[in-house]
Amino acid sequence: MKDFQNLAVWQKAHALTLKIYQLSTAFPKEEMFGITSQIRRSSASIGANIAEGCGKSTDAEFARFLQIAFGSACETEYHLILARDLDHINSIAYPQVNGDLIEVKRMLASLISKVKGTKRVLSAER
Repeated sequence: MKDFQNLAVWQKAHALTLKIYQLSTAFPKEEMFGITSQIRRSSASIGANIAEGCGKSTDAEFARFLQIAFGSACETEYHLILARDLDHINSIAYPQVNGDLIEVKRMLASLISKVKGTKRVLSAER
């Protein structure tokens, strides 16, 4: 069992989720059960799956949950694009939060490769 709070990727994912929660407070109230809920859940799922994977007994199980976290990061990326295109996130905040997300995706891809003992499994680039 690994302590997920010691993983740099979990720390970055958690900080990203906090930032997304803060940004999404400015979304229109009619989006509370729409994109606001979706982007919050997908971003929180990144850190949650990293944490759950740390509680698994094998590297294969851990890698599987890291891959799920990567999928949640891709989902969050889409929701950020949608929020930007709907003008819910301004042109200053979007590049910053998207850059944080890309960094989390890179870190996840690297950790997955390390855990699986392979060179490159996933690409963090679009």
